[in-house]
Amino acid sequence: MDFGRLITAMVTPFDENGQIDWDTTGRLIDYLIDEQQSDTLVVSGTTGESPTLTEEEKAELFRYAVKHAAGRCKIIAGTGSNSTAHSIHLTKVAEDAGVDGVLLVAPYYNKPNQEGLYQHFKAIAESTKLPVMLYNVPGRTGINISVETTLRLAELNNVVATKDCASPDQLSQIIAAAPDSFRVYSGDDSATLTTLAIGGYGIVSVASHIIGAKMKQLIESYLSGDVKQAAKWHAECYPVFKGLFECPHPVPNPVAVKYALGLRGLPVGGVRLPLVPANEAEAAFISKLV
Repeated sequence: MDFGRLITAMVTPFDENGQIDWDTTGRLIDYLIDEQQSDTLVVSGTTGESPTLTEEEKAELFRYAVKHAAGRCKIIAGTGSNSTAHSIHLTKVAEDAGVDGVLLVAPYYNKPNQEGLYQHFKAIAESTKLPVMLYNVPGRTGINISVETTLRLAELNNVVATKDCASPDQLSQIIAAAPDSFRVYSGDDSATLTTLAIGGYGIVSVASHIIGAKMKQLIESYLSGDVKQAAKWHAECYPVFKGLFECPHPVPNPVAVKYALGLRGLPVGGVRLPLVPANEAEAAFISKLV
């Protein structure tokens, strides 16, 4: 399964009552494919506010995204949680919906050891025929999937990739030792070019909601050997990479990108508690950014 180089972790549009806005969801999918050149969309990831989506909403999102994309891009379902049994269940729901793969975040809060992490992901992977992408984001989960554990998991037949937000050192070690078929994606927009330079495959992005077409140019420039032009694209994109998370102080994702989409003429509604919308200072910063 080739998920491409540019994967967008898609926000979930809400209406004025905080319910999923399906018409806007369809428009967003079209926009991310046609205008921002996403190769794959992740639905019901953390950028999609998965912690506050019900299981029924997630299942409907999976089905809707598959049907609406209609083969124009791949669909990855966020089915990971800190419960192995529930992740297995939700992965089955996603498989029945016809998605192309699943994204499994490291178990958060309960902080298993490395053997526990391995057994957790192994159990989910063995429960499905779908390709599995691991998701290592220590800043959110409180636990790091080590290089050794990632490499053990990469030996499983359907564990095909990782989205890793750890250091470039960790990514370098994984890239050097993993099977050739195992693909390493950065989960940090600002590390897109760095990840490509050390042998990574691509990016699972938030900024691609706003500058996906430019990011595609960055990637294609680097792959064609025009490193100087890729660096220019990186410099142009960098303020957005950082600003969507630090406007003008750190804000929780996807508060900023949802506001930015509204400024771009695609209002996707607010966020669900415990997140709150951008305040006046944050809104002013985002307005200048995009």
